[in-house]
Amino acid sequence: MKEQKNIIIMKRRPAQRLKQSAPFYLMLLPGMVLLFIFNYLPLYGWKIAFQKFIPAKGLFGDQKWVGLYWFQYISKYPDFIRALRNTLMISLGKLALGILIAILFSILINEIRNSRLKRTVQTIVYLPHFLSWIILSGVLIDILSPSTGIVNKLIMAFGGQPAFFLGDNRFFQGTMIVTDIWKEFGFNTIVYLAAITSIDPSLYESAVMDGANRLQQIIHITLPGMLPIIMLMLLLNIGSVMNANFDQIFNLYSPTVYKTGDVLDTLVYRIGLVNANYSLSTAIGIFKSMVSMLLVGTSYYSAYKFAGYRIF
Repeated sequence: MKEQKNIIIMKRRPAQRLKQSAPFYLMLLPGMVLLFIFNYLPLYGWKIAFQKFIPAKGLFGDQKWVGLYWFQYISKYPDFIRALRNTLMISLGKLALGILIAILFSILINEIRNSRLKRTVQTIVYLPHFLSWIILSGVLIDILSPSTGIVNKLIMAFGGQPAFFLGDNRFFQGTMIVTDIWKEFGFNTIVYLAAITSIDPSLYESAVMDGANRLQQIIHITLPGMLPIIMLMLLLNIGSVMNANFDQIFNLYSPTVYKTGDVLDTLVYRIGLVNANYSLSTAIGIFKSMVSMLLVGTSYYSAYKFAGYRIF
């Protein structure tokens, strides 16, 4: 009799748990609906990459199917390899230097003992994150102007020659990397500062008793304590390596720097929206998505294999 009662209770538990969790599922529902509408529903349009798409017939019209023709054509397209190379160089530069600078700055901020100064510095470096690239592009065009920009005036004041940062292939990629890091590193330090504050203070007290100086405490306590968050941020950012920040580059590049500044997103824009070749642009977009998925999977496996870190 007692065993039957326990069985009945066990059968009721899933329903009870569902009833208790219902408010949380309802809170999650709007986000899931938006995710489905804007992220999953558009995947139907991927079929364009396998068709000789004619816009006049529409997405649901009778289009001619061409199989993998557009994917085979990608490798022959003259600008694709160049755009892929530029995308990887710019994105990897932003990823590596962005994480490094954010970590160093968060450590330096943590060492400031004056709370008012600390808050002031944090506010100043956070502000660029909240400005769109449309606004910042206008500011940067003025600041980096070869004739009237303050940067080139400083260079000339020290005896150097003015540089056309946004119109010279030698400087464009470096300019994109530096300006993106300047915009985002302050906001990224929030995560690393949170990681630092979660480290057990008794570890620092023990290190001081053992005679460790501040640099030794940072190397042996702070950085190891930040490692899980560093790995998480790396995993979250590695999937966006194929993007290279379209907003930034589209607002700052020009035909004179296509050689080093044209990335996959700007190429897709010109092919799809300017030249109206929707099938080829969709095929490049699918290629980007597949490579991003592969990068995320590889980075997750590497983090688990070599650092013992896992998200789930």
